[in-house]
Amino acid sequence: MTIELFTFDTPNGRKISVALEEMGLPYTVQVVDIGAGQQFAPDFVRISPNNKIPAIVDPNGPDGQPISVFESGAILLYLAEKTGLFLPREGRTRVEVLEWLMFQMGGFGPMPGQVHHFIALASEADRRYGLARYMAETRRLYGVMDRRLQGRSFFAEELSIADFALLGWVWRHPRHQVDLADFPQVQRWYQALMARPAVQRGFAVPMRAGA
Repeated sequence: MTIELFTFDTPNGRKISVALEEMGLPYTVQVVDIGAGQQFAPDFVRISPNNKIPAIVDPNGPDGQPISVFESGAILLYLAEKTGLFLPREGRTRVEVLEWLMFQMGGFGPMPGQVHHFIALASEADRRYGLARYMAETRRLYGVMDRRLQGRSFFAEELSIADFALLGWVWRHPRHQVDLADFPQVQRWYQALMARPAVQRGFAVPMRAGA
């Protein structure tokens, strides 16, 4: 049965479409235009109480009953557990995947997201402090990732949901004004993942109204 993905063209939305494609799960996209305030519609809030995208509805959830899941990290974990893919069931590698997934959720998402906010401000006075602070932290996080990827193909031993989570935000590196050439290991990892057919399909899915 087909999963419904409620989303918009954002890093958090794209990491779910990439995961669904890599896992081979059938899904449809319901665009939630966050610029038009559709995330506050009562029907959407019923499945995403924090009125944020993405969210999914799986008609074949636990015990064969429908389930809705919100928060992109929770969705990745749910899909990985559902399919048995991209998340080891036990051991050190599972811990590594969870570590790097939480790294993305807690840092490499919120911090570049703040860069996106401050870059868009019209007032230089309003922009200056926040942009300097959050750009510095974003670059620090890129450095953490670059060191992790030294001699590694993925953030854990194998391709995992942690890679999908991080990829969504590295995809926006031009918007947070980071040149990936400054972080060659991240650049290598990014280029390798973006060359994967399933990843390309995940990024090609229309996620804007009228697209």
